[in-house]
Amino acid sequence: MTETATATTTESVEEFAARARAWLAENMPRIDPERPPFSVRAEQSSWDRAKELQKRLYDGGFAGICFPREYGGLGLDYAYQRAFNAECYCYEMPLILNTPSFTICAATILDMGSEEQKRDRIAAAIRGDEILVQLLSEPNGGSDLAGVITRAERQGDTWVINGAKTWSTSAFAGDYGLMLARTDWTVPKHEGLTMFLVPLNAPGITMRRIKEVNGNEEFCEEFFDNLELPLDAVVGEVNDGWTVASRQLHHERRAVGGGSEFASGTAAENANEMPPDHIGLAELTGQADDAVVQDMAGRALARRIVKEQLIDHVFRGITNGSLPPNAGTMIRLFHAETTELEVDTALAIAGTAGVVDEGGELAELLDIGVRYLSRQTGSIGGGTSEMARNVIGERILGFPRELAADRGVPFNQVKRNKS
Repeated sequence: MTETATATTTESVEEFAARARAWLAENMPRIDPERPPFSVRAEQSSWDRAKELQKRLYDGGFAGICFPREYGGLGLDYAYQRAFNAECYCYEMPLILNTPSFTICAATILDMGSEEQKRDRIAAAIRGDEILVQLLSEPNGGSDLAGVITRAERQGDTWVINGAKTWSTSAFAGDYGLMLARTDWTVPKHEGLTMFLVPLNAPGITMRRIKEVNGNEEFCEEFFDNLELPLDAVVGEVNDGWTVASRQLHHERRAVGGGSEFASGTAAENANEMPPDHIGLAELTGQADDAVVQDMAGRALARRIVKEQLIDHVFRGITNGSLPPNAGTMIRLFHAETTELEVDTALAIAGTAGVVDEGGELAELLDIGVRYLSRQTGSIGGGTSEMARNVIGERILGFPRELAADRGVPFNQVKRNKS
């Protein structure tokens, strides 16, 4: 680490923020946070730019603030990260690296990885040299993550992987991926899984982009044909991959909801990620004095405020032990419902202008219609909202678990659809 970064351990939060303020002004591009640069996740140039900015942060001593020093971070409390987030709000930041690279993958490796994996992969990500992604969902299903059928077989000193993954966020830009595979078919499904750290440029991997209904091509699908991995590619223990995956989902649900201490910067990645301006939409469409429109806009705004308070409450609760780690799922669920309400409200206010380009100043309302096409993504990522409600009910409120016909049944005896 640089001498600048080393000195932070003796600084107060206020001193750290002051130093960050001065450094940002001299080293990072200033932006209008209400109109952030359009960082398109589906374009490689966006990731190249993010890595460039991340390297600036590292050289300046402001990267990986909450990651341990021995793995390339600063080893500081979340209060320092929050102070930095407040200072960097008006500067261009490598925000797309937050999810999934830092807040999910690096955080999972920190909790479950070997010392070598932590030193190599976390440090490389913090330096801006590598990007980490997830390889979890499969063509046969997503929410039932423990039901994966990608196969990993040990052959001497090598693991051989065959199968497929899909809906992998930004995998095309990744250097390494956390991949869950089945290593024992003779035990119940949760007991025969192993997590692997996969170099995405390895022979035996074929990757394709997925085109969504809104034209986006951020997601990928991957096919593994006799992919060979060394024994030290295992994250955690062999056949204990569900423990790793559970921790990974814990971090994902917190990240999706905006409650991770490993996120550097908390602003919108681009204009399409900005919360809709319901008041501006009402004024633009001549409905500013409409009581019904005012009520809709007020509900959306109130929900947004409550979400921010919930993030802070849950984070503090998990940190001090008053809430269980699974409480992060509440953030994930509330975030999804808030996003849907905000986009639904925006389209209701925009009306036909949200789906038909009427020209002139109303043309910008067409973006609302495009955003509506992907409004439900927040209810799918990190497990569906239905799964989130199960987690909250069973693991936070203590309700009885749902009946599962395959519970305790060896996976090779579980009935599955056959093509």
